[in-house]
Amino acid sequence: MKRILSGIQPTAESLHLGNYLGAVKQWVELQEGNDAFYCIVDLHALTIETEPAALRRRTLASAAQLIALGLDPKRCTLFIQSHLSEHNQLGWIFECITGFGEASRMTQFKDKSQKSGADRTVVGLFTYPMLQAADILLYQANKVPVGEDQRQHIELTRDLAQRFNSKYGDTFTVPEAHIMKASAKINDLQDPTAKMSKSAASNAGVIDILDSADVNAKKIKSAVTDTGKEVKFDEKSKPGISNLLTIHSSLSGKSIAELENEFIGKGYGDFKSAVAEVVTEYFAPVKVKAEELLKDEVGLIEILREGAEKARVVANRTLKSTYDALGLVPGKQFLP
Repeated sequence: MKRILSGIQPTAESLHLGNYLGAVKQWVELQEGNDAFYCIVDLHALTIETEPAALRRRTLASAAQLIALGLDPKRCTLFIQSHLSEHNQLGWIFECITGFGEASRMTQFKDKSQKSGADRTVVGLFTYPMLQAADILLYQANKVPVGEDQRQHIELTRDLAQRFNSKYGDTFTVPEAHIMKASAKINDLQDPTAKMSKSAASNAGVIDILDSADVNAKKIKSAVTDTGKEVKFDEKSKPGISNLLTIHSSLSGKSIAELENEFIGKGYGDFKSAVAEVVTEYFAPVKVKAEELLKDEVGLIEILREGAEKARVVANRTLKSTYDALGLVPGKQFLP
């Protein structure tokens, strides 16, 4: 089986519809026929100033939602990044073989540092890609499911793996980016030309999975559309309706063409109500399951600790091979 590795940052109280349709839904599918590792990358979340209690709460909420959405700890390895020190240890090694100019050219660092200014940009944001490379290469992943915006990070990961292998001997699997389908891209309800994101200026256009049915129905019924009346998929002239059609189709399983035919002669109001109903019905059991998991915090943490122990077997072996290749004297941290 191919090894799959992907991760998600716990930066919000709830995952949103874009997270699910753009990533998590495909993670669930990739559990079948693959050796899948999924990581809640809480250490990466430290590059943004976060109140400690909020980070803890969001980390557990992320885990509960991932399980409720279909990740099965018996069929995949689900764990928290900070539970394994091997991530930091390998991250440092990659920092030592990455050029300063190479790291400076990473698009996300350039964009965020330009917005914040040099004095307010933390060093962790600069070294973030090297830790991300460690996250992937520790598990000898063959494929990394990511969005198009992460392609540059995967290319750096591949470069570092090849560089290390060339200099010190074959140690790492060189992974491939598994770019997730653009058809599942979900945009903001208030700005349908922009990706649905927690970093949006307003949460009015974001459908949060843990929000109540009433809250999400109100957001959908207030979604920006065009001045016409026809329910038709046309991303250029009808981005709002096209976005809602994508949401309905992705959750209901009906094709875009079927939906266009279904709503011939009907107005936007009827269509928005139908979208709200589909979203509510789809996520109602997910919300119930996630809340049940969060009520049993001890049990949820135990699931994550068991996942970390499964992950440690692979990560520890990779780190030992890396230390041996570099000539570092092994300590007692390595499993027998």
